[in-house]
Amino acid sequence: MKLLILDRDGTLNRSRDDHVASADEWEALPGALEAVARLNQGGWRVVIATNQSGLGRGLFDVASLNAIHTKMHRQLAAAGARVEAVFFCPHAPEDACHCRKPEPGLFEQIGDRFGIPLEAVPVAGNALRHVQAGATAGCPPHLLLTGKSEYLRGHANGDGVLSEPVPGLPEGTRLHEDLSAFADWLLAQPEATT
Repeated sequence: MKLLILDRDGTLNRSRDDHVASADEWEALPGALEAVARLNQGGWRVVIATNQSGLGRGLFDVASLNAIHTKMHRQLAAAGARVEAVFFCPHAPEDACHCRKPEPGLFEQIGDRFGIPLEAVPVAGNALRHVQAGATAGCPPHLLLTGKSEYLRGHANGDGVLSEPVPGLPEGTRLHEDLSAFADWLLAQPEATT
């Protein structure tokens, strides 16, 4: 099985400083849904791992989160794409849980649920904490230069490697302009190198 773990906000949809708290606020990034469709067509099963501390902070409820994901799944389906599952951490930062990224708990849950070693599961997201959590769990990390990581545009060489170190970025992290560029790269790789 080819499994891939994506972040949600800033990777698949536009991120907001005040949280995506309703279905009306969820807006797919250009080309992101089509990128998931291409990945699916290439045999990749896509799972989302996302921090949703707005739940723990009382900014929105589970019904609102479900409405957001219903909208996301409908738009993905309309683009010919599918996300297998959404794993989320509902805790606020002060809860000090094991599932809030950069902790690896969500990734470990995914590995357990799908019965797959995480060393074979690439992770891609726009936040350092997403790639940190994935790398800690043993996943090959990929940073997308969208949302929180846009400031790194122009700092990668032609091979998708940073020209200078970034504090906190796991060693071996590959950089991609966006989800579409990551999908293109991943689909062009021999299976043994992902």
